[in-house]
Amino acid sequence: MNKQVDQWIDAHKDTLIAALQDIIRFPSVSGAAEENAPFGKPAREALDYALSLCASFGFDVCDLDGYMGYADYGTGKETLGVLTHLDVVPAGDGWSFDPYAATISDGRIYGRGTLDDKGPAIAAIFALGAIKSCDIPFTRKVRLMMGCDEECGMGCMKHYIENRPLPDLAFSPDAEYPLVNSEKGIFHCAYTKKFPSKIRLNAGTVVNAVPDKATAFVPIPMEKVAPLADAFSAKEGFPCTLDTTQGGTAITLNGVGAHASMPEDGQNALLGMLALLSTLPLGEADAAAVAVLHKAFSFDRHGETMGLDCTDASGRLTCNPGLMHWDSKGYTVCIDIRYPITMDNDLLLRKLDAALPGERNDTAFKAGHFVPEDSELVQKLLAVYEKRSGQYLPPKRIGGGTYARCIGNAVAFGPEIPGGDNRIHMADEFMSVDDLLYHTKMIADAILTLATADA
Repeated sequence: MNKQVDQWIDAHKDTLIAALQDIIRFPSVSGAAEENAPFGKPAREALDYALSLCASFGFDVCDLDGYMGYADYGTGKETLGVLTHLDVVPAGDGWSFDPYAATISDGRIYGRGTLDDKGPAIAAIFALGAIKSCDIPFTRKVRLMMGCDEECGMGCMKHYIENRPLPDLAFSPDAEYPLVNSEKGIFHCAYTKKFPSKIRLNAGTVVNAVPDKATAFVPIPMEKVAPLADAFSAKEGFPCTLDTTQGGTAITLNGVGAHASMPEDGQNALLGMLALLSTLPLGEADAAAVAVLHKAFSFDRHGETMGLDCTDASGRLTCNPGLMHWDSKGYTVCIDIRYPITMDNDLLLRKLDAALPGERNDTAFKAGHFVPEDSELVQKLLAVYEKRSGQYLPPKRIGGGTYARCIGNAVAFGPEIPGGDNRIHMADEFMSVDDLLYHTKMIADAILTLATADA
């Protein structure tokens, strides 16, 4: 810790808050490519804002074709990377405030991306600005890297790797404290089954989030659906609303959103809808399709019914059906699995194929990531956290995927505080003003320790 750096951050509190509010107002969900905006105009605007802010601090900035931007400061033969992203997952429903208004209430800044990952990105910019202002000599160059597609495939990092050298070491403030040195593998796929159907179903916005709402149409009169839906809702705890429509009943089922890597924090509305549909008097083909899906997924969070559940030192497998579209021609269901690093990929595929009908497509594996606990990076960042927080904690392992897995010598460092009310990928995502200052100082401590003569 450096008192002068801390004092600078405290003195710039209002500017720091305003900068976070400004960037939250860009609804930077990765979207369709436009000219000079490979992930859509809002992501482009968020990147432009961040680079302009970096330039105002006197950093050397680079716009890497709209995929990613970075800002450099300091000198040294090696480079320390600080890896953040400016894209966000869709807001979803259930917010108390406009998710892009950056409302401050009771000391909290509410908005999509406050915690994941715009808050840490702005904190990193101000942390480096604080160190620069205090004229502390650098032993490594620092590169603040800000991507625009972390949530939807990391195309931004792929473009960076193809065009620029990787940092020698790095940390990403995009997970949990004290740090994460082990990330499980990530697997995505979709199963499509074609057949004539009379039901409709839609759930989810992105595969890497637990769906917080599912809607369906069934060709059954309201008077037949209502008692079964009421009984299901009372038993399973999913709020349910029904509306009479032409030819049948519209059903809306509400769950609780969460990050796909932590399904235990949510309540999957898609699984609830499949369970509810399995109780209704559907036509033969639709009833059979629903029965197979409900049997395969049940209300599992670890793929227990499909025989996928397993654990190793990197953690326990999680399984999240995150997206589904069902129309007159059949359905497609998209699945997010976070798997232990020792799991056999072929075994995973065989068990899924045995449990789920239809054609598997969009199959993609991302290997897990591990940095030894006795490495310089892990040991120094653990010491940084202990000194600032007053608490020693061992490294963590997660199912989430951060930029760290794209760089050999990299870990995730914050911003989720142990025991805190962390609402990543959920409604009412927020960062308190006090935590924003805390994270800025923690990132400054990390840069000081890893890249300056102040260590």
